[in-house]
Amino acid sequence: MKILFTKTAFVLLAVSAVVSSCSKQHETSQKTGITYNDKNNGGYVRFRQTHPAPGPGLVPIEGGTFVMGGSADQDVAYDYNNVKRRVTVPSFYMDETEVSNQDWLDYLHWTAITFPNDRELYYDALPDTLVWRKPLSYNEPYVDNYLRHPAFQDYPVVGVTWDQAQDYCQWRTDRTNENILRESGRMVAWKDLNGGKNGQPAASTEPYNNDMYLNGQQRGPGFDGKKMMPDLSPNAQAGTGKNGKPVRPVRMEDGILKQGYRLPSEAEWEYAALALAGNTQFENIDDGKMYPWNGLGVRSAKSKTRGLIMANFKRGAGDNAGVGGYLNDKADITAPVRSYAPNDFGLYNMAGNVNEWVADTYRQTSFEEFDDFNPFRGNEYTNKRMADPSKGLYAKDKYGRPIKDPAKANRKLKYSELLALQGQRPDSTNATQAAPVANGSVAAANAASANAQLAVRNSGKAFNPDLRGDKDTVNLALYGNTTLVNNRSKVYKGGSWNDMAYWLNPATRRFMDQDEASAEIGFRCAMTLVGAPEIYPNGKPHYGVKKAKTFKSK
Repeated sequence: MKILFTKTAFVLLAVSAVVSSCSKQHETSQKTGITYNDKNNGGYVRFRQTHPAPGPGLVPIEGGTFVMGGSADQDVAYDYNNVKRRVTVPSFYMDETEVSNQDWLDYLHWTAITFPNDRELYYDALPDTLVWRKPLSYNEPYVDNYLRHPAFQDYPVVGVTWDQAQDYCQWRTDRTNENILRESGRMVAWKDLNGGKNGQPAASTEPYNNDMYLNGQQRGPGFDGKKMMPDLSPNAQAGTGKNGKPVRPVRMEDGILKQGYRLPSEAEWEYAALALAGNTQFENIDDGKMYPWNGLGVRSAKSKTRGLIMANFKRGAGDNAGVGGYLNDKADITAPVRSYAPNDFGLYNMAGNVNEWVADTYRQTSFEEFDDFNPFRGNEYTNKRMADPSKGLYAKDKYGRPIKDPAKANRKLKYSELLALQGQRPDSTNATQAAPVANGSVAAANAASANAQLAVRNSGKAFNPDLRGDKDTVNLALYGNTTLVNNRSKVYKGGSWNDMAYWLNPATRRFMDQDEASAEIGFRCAMTLVGAPEIYPNGKPHYGVKKAKTFKSK
């Protein structure tokens, strides 16, 4: 027995030694055989493949195919603006709840302490609390209290325009990634940011910006942390790492930073609200839905909550709350963002409480025109303006953010074209000036169009098109039509505390100008999911994935 134990122990020791040595071996390129992560051969870097977790506040939404507009059973407004269309929505992340008053106060606080002398920036970030003011309704207490009083801190923020929601998404992206970097030591830690042990200020002169940081334009005091990434490049200079070893900022390839927060597309929002995944087995949908919950009614069928209203909405004219002593939906205006039962994706208040902005620009015929994969209307492609193209440095505004100009081509420009295009814009201001269309075939096609020629003649204007229509002097899609719809018309969905049950259907859609606000409209954020779309693979059949063979040069 003693001999057997000794042999077994020796075999285990040998196996562990082999595993240990294998774990220390560097991976090699499948196409060239060059070793990765070796500073002696040029420092080719292979990053650990990850499927990143969602950012704070988000839940995963596994995508798939569904009939957009399919849950609508009537068209009471006779708009014919949600014709049924089968589409595919890729997997993504979405906020569990609507953005609350407390979330917005966080944003306002950061703005006030970061730019204390910029009253315009703070003023522009304030929601319009006057949306509560009505000529024949005593809502003045909400004007004064709804945003800031602690009693309303968990209620959804309202009075926010579409543009303000977009600004919040960018702010949230920057603050989330900054916190990740500072908490992990890859940037100066929070406790050391404004003075460490020696009391020496370490703050930078501008706030963290995701684009600027990833472009290497935020280095030095206030940015460089004690646990920065090792730099294996032979061109790297000695840095602040241990023993003076070269270090670098985090890159997108490291898989550490989160994708940007944004407004969900209309298709994403409708798909997430329906949550048909809860009614699906082996690709078969057992039962359709009219609302984010099962059944055709708006009352709970469960024994513990039987008869309770499932969402915060207006039950009828003059009935926003029910009868005193037994309020039907427990709310008169909005309700806390985690009120009522979540849907099968775990999302709260996807019907009622407040309508929610989505990213899409409104058109009545969108369902007939957009792509059937990841449908979206509203793309406005931009390029970051270069302050110094030879060094790859972005131009930035007074808040440290990159200046973005409308894209002029649907392809990657030649370097000479890029330099020529950048040379026609002033670097000292935020203004942009028109540049020649890089893709001449687009201009030629538009000029040859009979409709374009007719619109130009009737408008009395010269036709100067660009690829995305941003600088068009004549809007070919809308010219000659009497309509309130334009490129600033943005979609909102979901129904609110002041809407009838019809608007709780996820397929219903309305629009408002992106600069307008309402006491009935809020929003929630989404985030793109990168990598494999399957979120819940357990218990499902899969094809095996083989690992690549390791090339050995000897």
